[in-house]
Amino acid sequence: MPYFDAYTVGCHPRDQLFPEVAAERALSGGQAGNFPVMLLDGVVAGIWNFRKSNRKLSITVEPFGNLTPIQRRELDEQTERIGHFFGGQPQLTLGRVATGAHA
Repeated sequence: MPYFDAYTVGCHPRDQLFPEVAAERALSGGQAGNFPVMLLDGVVAGIWNFRKSNRKLSITVEPFGNLTPIQRRELDEQTERIGHFFGGQPQLTLGRVATGAHA
């Protein structure tokens, strides 16, 4: 989900969509929308960001747990979709998202 998506911003109670570490990493002062999030089964299971330089898209995803092979394959597919949307060549990295909140 991108920054400020209505699903994450308008959710209540927040702890059902942002359990445990998701609340710590994906909420900014209790406010949703400041980080793009990865959903698994409708629950925030990671955060992500990307940087575009010419046609190269560097996408970093920080999952909050281990991904199954099927989930990893789906993440690869979504990475390709982002590349297509932004007209660039995506490169996916799994690791800590080091950038701060958008707002």
